[in-house]
Amino acid sequence: MMSDSTNSFELILFGAAGDLSLRKLIPSLYCLHLDQRIHPEGRIIAVARRDYERSDFLDIVKKALVKHLNKDLFNEETWTSFSKRLSYAQMDITDPSSYDTTLKHFLNRPEAAKIFYLATHSDMYGTICQHLYSHQMLTGDARVVLEKPIGMDYQSAVNVCKEVDKYCNEEQIYRIDHYLGKETVQNLLALRFANSIFEHQWNQRYIDHIQITIAETLGVEQRAGFYESAGAMRDMMQNHLLQLLCMVAMEPPAQLDAESIRDEKVKVLKALKPIVGDQINANVVRGQYQEGSQHGQPTLAYRQEPGVNPHSDTETFVAMKVEIDNWRWAGTPFYLRTGKRLPDRACEIVIQFKEVPHSVFELQNPASMANKLIFRLQPDDGIKLQLCEKRIGKGMSVKPVLLNLTAEHARKDRAPDAYERLLSDAIEGNPTLFLREDELLTAWQWIDPILSAWKQSGSRPEFYHGGIWGPAASTLLLARDGRLWQENH
Repeated sequence: MMSDSTNSFELILFGAAGDLSLRKLIPSLYCLHLDQRIHPEGRIIAVARRDYERSDFLDIVKKALVKHLNKDLFNEETWTSFSKRLSYAQMDITDPSSYDTTLKHFLNRPEAAKIFYLATHSDMYGTICQHLYSHQMLTGDARVVLEKPIGMDYQSAVNVCKEVDKYCNEEQIYRIDHYLGKETVQNLLALRFANSIFEHQWNQRYIDHIQITIAETLGVEQRAGFYESAGAMRDMMQNHLLQLLCMVAMEPPAQLDAESIRDEKVKVLKALKPIVGDQINANVVRGQYQEGSQHGQPTLAYRQEPGVNPHSDTETFVAMKVEIDNWRWAGTPFYLRTGKRLPDRACEIVIQFKEVPHSVFELQNPASMANKLIFRLQPDDGIKLQLCEKRIGKGMSVKPVLLNLTAEHARKDRAPDAYERLLSDAIEGNPTLFLREDELLTAWQWIDPILSAWKQSGSRPEFYHGGIWGPAASTLLLARDGRLWQENH
């Protein structure tokens, strides 16, 4: 395969020894190298505080690749060539002098685009950008990629943005949400805006409701330190689920450029109906997993996990009923949920259409027979359409059938990982799938009243056993509207 990239680059990865870098970022860069989708002279400078020799760091990276990549992707020949791209810079990112004495030593190609990837806590973004700026490293077309979450509430997000804005202009900043890099999310736009059969029915007249689910089977794992201060609302709902909601609900952009798409997403966020006061208890469910069982194996309660406060009130599950106050979606509920220690790992968007006005067929359960368009983002990407057909045999009873809208070749080809797509876009200077500052802050502004109410009221999450689909209140959230969660994953 010929390289998609014409740009030579130097990608400086801060936090290179962290879990995200070793589990996602470096494996994605390896896959871009494997597929020859980045410039052959592109270089990766891994930055971390730990005092490794380059050979020691390469051993760590190799073990991470073997662990996190599919077996058919890793081979010694590719590793040998990929490792030549990698350098290791041991430095204290809070020490201004280290940028001159250490980092500048590695940046020896003036013609190469500089991409600074900040896989650190957002509290460090302003400090890093300040030192990069003061050492003249943010000149020209240099870019800064910021990992989520940016801030822990609206005000802290504003503070982080103000600090970064002192040293970078908006065109240089790439705020990442890796769910937007998933192939099926991009295909959602194509399916909507390239097919009149869907776009004409994409509104409150024909759609009964929309469900968006991100379910994880794992518990908090090694992230207790971060998760205790974040919880499911900050970690998943404020960014991933709201971004997926925007992609589903946005109006057709004037054209497929970054600003047009981001303009429409901001309009959706601004049209979200506020959830405040008594509406919080009515429309938001907060849960925390207890002991349970998955695949026949016992699982710990969240409060028993290493590093977790044994009296913690941090939520590991959130479900919400959300409405959008505009002409297209008025009265159409969006049900969002995310949680840990659930029965299946899944990320799914379910568009459920309204029932026919009068059915001439005997339907045992009209809701289960409704037409549904299902976008599945993980663990396997795909799009399916549920229709009704006649059962074989006597009579005229009908049954649901799923049509697979994913092309056969797409199922056979390896779909690039979301981080592969976004890293490639950052290297190429394409900001379309990254968040603009007003997107980020508008989302926080909408979420903030819920977080504040939880804190002020001292409310506690409802417990649910590991291995089930969250607390009972989540089921009731839909049941009171005569609806059910899609759970036949």
